Amino acid sequence: MTIRLIIVDDDPLVRAGLTFMLGGADDIEIVGEASDGTEVPALVERTAPDVVLMDIRMPVLDGLAATEALRRRPHAPEVLVLTTFHADEQVVRALRAGAAGFVLKDTPPADIVTAVRRVAAGDPVLSPAVTRQLMIQVAGTGAVPGGRRAHAADRLAALAEREREVALAVGRGRSNAEIAAELYMSVPTVKAHVSRVLAKLGLNNRVQIALLVHDADPAIGDPGPGSGHVG
Repeated sequence: MTIRLIIVDDDPLVRAGLTFMLGGADDIEIVGEASDGTEVPALVERTAPDVVLMDIRMPVLDGLAATEALRRRPHAPEVLVLTTFHADEQVVRALRAGAAGFVLKDTPPADIVTAVRRVAAGDPVLSPAVTRQLMIQVAGTGAVPGGRRAHAADRLAALAEREREVALAVGRGRSNAEIAAELYMSVPTVKAHVSRVLAKLGLNNRVQIALLVHDADPAIGDPGPGSGHVG
């Protein structure tokens, strides 16, 4: 399958570098470029991409607003956020809006190609370690508004007991193998539960599960001391 890709970045040199790098992959076709988020809707309509590589910081309409608008569309392409920071507030908001993950601008070229392929295949580009780091960042942003907390708690309450246990473990940044060991189930069973949770809650990826768990109760989603280590 050829992956149809749009590159959105306000820096023409960055766009040129990404086009050169990604266009060299046999299974990736660059079908369009944009310099600002305002150009994205028409470009997506015209080119029907599978993945949008989206810079988070642009001067007129930033990547966050563009991602939020794009993911509300029916049959929306996947969004891979391009950023210079691991876990700032805008990245977290983009993930809440449905971005499938993020890559840093200094990521090795081969890893960016791999990230595009993974996103196109429906896999989020976030390791459990990065998920834990994100949860630590989210926990430091202050109290969750009461309405959002109640709504999140109601959504989790609609899950079956085993599904909710898996969702809470995802919220603590656990990998599938760690969840399997904690809950005494096989890794394929964990994957099946995660898929059902995503379907029932209408979410795109496990990071959105983790953010929902934090919204419901920050103490539940607290990854605990030392768990933010990335290694």
